[in-house]
Amino acid sequence: MGAQQIKEAALHYFAKEGYDGASLAAIAKEAGMKAPSIYAHFKSKDELFLAVMEEVASQEQEKVRAYFVASGAMRLQEKLYDFFLQQIKQYEENEAMRFWLRISFFPPSHLQAPILERLYRNLDEMEAVIQEEFNRSKLDGIDEQKAAKAYIAVLDSILVELLYGGKKRVQERLEASWYMFARGVFL
Repeated sequence: MGAQQIKEAALHYFAKEGYDGASLAAIAKEAGMKAPSIYAHFKSKDELFLAVMEEVASQEQEKVRAYFVASGAMRLQEKLYDFFLQQIKQYEENEAMRFWLRISFFPPSHLQAPILERLYRNLDEMEAVIQEEFNRSKLDGIDEQKAAKAYIAVLDSILVELLYGGKKRVQERLEASWYMFARGVFL
């Protein structure tokens, strides 16, 4: 059993139980080893957590890039709305996305600095990708940087609702936010 199997097991427990609720014994058991064997690959629970976080952050960053490349032929308005839907679907179906969202809003206090540093790198790149989409669309009278920041703010509100509300509340938030955003940007 190697480091990758340990990280996969750790992702499961960190996503489900959070940092404090995830035990190295449970992670080791799922990875098919005894807890002391984890230390052959990771010095501490913190190091394991940060390794999982970095891997997931990189995957999430790549998903954003890949989405906007793959959706190149769509109109910007459709592309941006569909991205919201994709984020909701990812949260519902993907453990890594649930982990990423959980630690973005509730990082372990002693690991907050490295988590927020990585989170802001991801957000800055997402904002740059979205700003480039606005730049390409050449919308009249729109400040592309402000439009990208506003879009990220709407996305943040939807992600918060994913954590706290149910499907109905997420859908209501999405519809109301998108209605106002789209009217302000595209009409």
